Amino acid sequence: MFRPKLPTMPQPTGTVTPPVVVEPTTITPGTSIPPATVPVPTRPTVQLTPGTALALVGGGTAVVLVVGAVLVSLLLAVAITGASVAVCALVIRSLVNADAKRR
Repeated sequence: MFRPKLPTMPQPTGTVTPPVVVEPTTITPGTSIPPATVPVPTRPTVQLTPGTALALVGGGTAVVLVVGAVLVSLLLAVAITGASVAVCALVIRSLVNADAKRR
């Protein structure tokens, strides 16, 4: 009851190819050829011209301004939401207090 039942492995079906016999080859020592010296290709260097430097500064400034505007708008949205919730809480408290005074 507590012993696991292991499944039996099914036998392969279809044609089975016999293993291929690999014949050893003989290695004959020969004269070694010195490796040819391949010149290392030089990588192109980045040329920083005044135009590209100005483009990089302009692009960086644009990114900073856009990210700053998005963050400020998110902060403003949170502040407006908080203020509106506070006003709603004051109105509800006033209505509850006014209802309690009538009774």
